[in-house]
Amino acid sequence: MSSQVQPSVGRAPVAAQRRQQGAAAAQEGGGFGQTIAGVVRMAVFWYFAMKFFSPKRPASNEPAVLLSNTFDKGEPMDMWLYLTEKDKFNDFSNEDALYWHETNIPYGVWGPTSTRKRTLTYYPSEALKHNGSLYAHVFFARSGYPADPSDPEYDPKSAFGGTHPVVVYLRKSKVDKKKSLLDETSQVEDASQTETKEEGPVEYISYWKPNITVNLLDDFNRYQHNNIPPTVAGYLNVDFESARYYPIIYFNDFWLLRDKLIAVNETVGELPLNLEVGPISITKWQWFLQIEQAFQMHRSYGSMLEGEADELKRVFLEGNPYLLAVTMAVSLLHSLFDFLAFKNDIQFWNKNKSMEGLSAKSVVLNFVCQVIIFLYLLDNETSWMILFSSGIGLCIEFWKIGKAMHVEIDRSGRIPLLKFRDRESYANNKTKEYDDIAMKYLSYVLFFLAACFAVYSLKYDKHKSWYSWILSSLTSCVYMFGFIMMCPQLFINYKLKSVAHMPWRQMTYKFLNTIIDDLFAFVIKMPLLHRLSVFRDDVIFLIYLYQRWVYPVDKKRVNEFGFGGAEEETQQSQITEGAESSSTQEGDKKTN
Repeated sequence: MSSQVQPSVGRAPVAAQRRQQGAAAAQEGGGFGQTIAGVVRMAVFWYFAMKFFSPKRPASNEPAVLLSNTFDKGEPMDMWLYLTEKDKFNDFSNEDALYWHETNIPYGVWGPTSTRKRTLTYYPSEALKHNGSLYAHVFFARSGYPADPSDPEYDPKSAFGGTHPVVVYLRKSKVDKKKSLLDETSQVEDASQTETKEEGPVEYISYWKPNITVNLLDDFNRYQHNNIPPTVAGYLNVDFESARYYPIIYFNDFWLLRDKLIAVNETVGELPLNLEVGPISITKWQWFLQIEQAFQMHRSYGSMLEGEADELKRVFLEGNPYLLAVTMAVSLLHSLFDFLAFKNDIQFWNKNKSMEGLSAKSVVLNFVCQVIIFLYLLDNETSWMILFSSGIGLCIEFWKIGKAMHVEIDRSGRIPLLKFRDRESYANNKTKEYDDIAMKYLSYVLFFLAACFAVYSLKYDKHKSWYSWILSSLTSCVYMFGFIMMCPQLFINYKLKSVAHMPWRQMTYKFLNTIIDDLFAFVIKMPLLHRLSVFRDDVIFLIYLYQRWVYPVDKKRVNEFGFGGAEEETQQSQITEGAESSSTQEGDKKTN
């Protein structure tokens, strides 16, 4: 009797289902390695696309005029920062609005003298407390020159400025619809609050930015007036009469995370404000812009949830740079191995001709788990891209059932129904008997653990509805007890004393991915259940390796594609004999 190994064995559901489970894990803080790689790939692609495929302006007969910077490197500047509730500013005589003034800031020089900082306290007005606005107006001028256009000594070619909102309006967080299903009082209160919130329009709240970082772009390139790079053209303020451009002012909010913002309301009496001015290189500035554009593209495509950009930035802020570099490289390898394992999985089932030694019930159970995960993602309002990926995985799992069993349409009733029947190679040998025995006892364990966890979750956790409680309980069981689905194949191998059908190429890719998952489990923040689901696969792999050592592969047994070694030798001998006979006939023809 021979034995086959199911291709999803070893890392199901983590390897075969990671594309679907990653969405739920990412919402709780996991899976950032793949997000980092995706954002970096998007930024690199955007950079080269803008560099090589941006539309060029048609060449003209007039000679190109070169634009140069109005200021020289190291030239001293003075700076003024005003805070007002109007987006336009021209009241330079208002000393109360001037909150910061610096002199002799060397432009384009990297050193302690070029970076200035100040910390102060701002006392908001009543209008600002009630969703009012506040703007920071920053002006630069050559040292000794005023920034006020009404001043007699004002020189328009020596002064420039910019405006930046200090208060940002963000959508108020959605009301948590989860409630304790056993507490009737809590259900009534939560239902009334939810109805009140849902009846009104979308509410926005004003948030205070505690940090204002003013960066002057260190850029002294000379640009052709009719061929300015697209990444720079939108920010360049050009004086075409003098063929010069003013330095770009960049208000750097890249590292300002949302949890650092302060909600402004009538109870707020004072607000902190940290000010900083300094240079920034053009390369760093362009990378900030391109990464933000990549974030925006991911959000528009539905591949990045709200708040994931901040969590990704937090990884860079709080993580070790060497560890992050290793994580990015390993995440790319993880994607490669995952693709190769997925490809071999499809090839295995496409070419497989025998269910001998293969656990058909595990295939069905994998499909059920995919259905549970898809419904769970749908109930938690996951992005359409993740739902699409989950739906594709669900269709593939159903296709595997068609390969493992006979699927027929029963039209005897009013409604056509699908009818599943075991294949002869599965039912006419010991494989089905051992599979039934394994699933019988393992199902007892699974149902007991699932029932215990469901009762615990119902008593101590909150859920949106009874339907959500059932889905979350089943999904948690998939995470925690998914290894039980792999055990029937181990039991079949044990009873048949053979692992002749194990697809070792596919298993190698999955084992490499398991090692990568172990690395992520140590270095990346993720839910405890997800971390346990990673390490449980190592135990299964070790058991399979032990079985391979105990049960050496018998080449005479049927391989994973349904062909026996003897058949292959017969086919090979027939091919050899045919080749010899054809060569003999050709020789006879030449002799004649």
